[in-house]
Amino acid sequence: MELQGRRQSLTEQGIGLAAVSYDPVPVLSEFAARRGIEFPLLSDPGSATIRKYGIFNTTIPETNQQTYGIPFPGTFMLSAQGVVTARFFEQAYQERNTVASILTRLGNGLSVAGTTVSSPQLEITTFATDTTVAPGTHFSLVVDVRPAPGIHVYAPGVSGYKPIALAIDSQPWLTTKSAQYPAPEIYHFKPLDERVPVYQRPFRIVQDLMLDASPEAQAALQPVQGITVKGTLSYQACDDRVCFSPQSVPLTWTVAVRTVDRERGKR
Repeated sequence: MELQGRRQSLTEQGIGLAAVSYDPVPVLSEFAARRGIEFPLLSDPGSATIRKYGIFNTTIPETNQQTYGIPFPGTFMLSAQGVVTARFFEQAYQERNTVASILTRLGNGLSVAGTTVSSPQLEITTFATDTTVAPGTHFSLVVDVRPAPGIHVYAPGVSGYKPIALAIDSQPWLTTKSAQYPAPEIYHFKPLDERVPVYQRPFRIVQDLMLDASPEAQAALQPVQGITVKGTLSYQACDDRVCFSPQSVPLTWTVAVRTVDRERGKR
């Protein structure tokens, strides 16, 4: 289980972990024992706490005794004082953000091995937040970019120049979200008296993906042990005198695929 696998790294960052479920204690106890869960699984019979948080899943009819009472899936980040500082929610109960993808979007560090490639004017390091994903998993691809000294690349929204852009190749059962770029700084190009948005210090691009959770996708992915995601990083780099030819750098990420454990304990 992804949460259990990240428990140690969360503890090292001073982050506690607990999960709330509408399942009764015996079901949670059996599940924890079967999957080796060591963090608290909190039972919320009747979904009282789930309702108080305003996340009761209203799309499930009361006649569905198997899943009625579940919350909309999501994650709350709380301060030491119990104040909610961030929240991450999905549209369907089959979907889940991984802890690693949430920490990445919050700017927390991850102990993940990356692949570094050198291109003209840039050093590029890539990694996936998760080495194993399942149908419904929201995970992220990360591109860390370090411009060479004196070099800048143009940021999204620039006019008249080619901005840096990460494009992911489409493939069945993989949903691509919008890439997240950091806020740029404004560069004053004195010869033309131009002010343009650029990156000239190390920066990070985060690309969110989701493995389809539909029954068709789960059936198709059942025999699949891993997928390779391919993409391209394109950019135009300049120094304080000249602009270099636009570049396109091919990138790849490989993640293992596992099936979803939907077995519940005896009620």
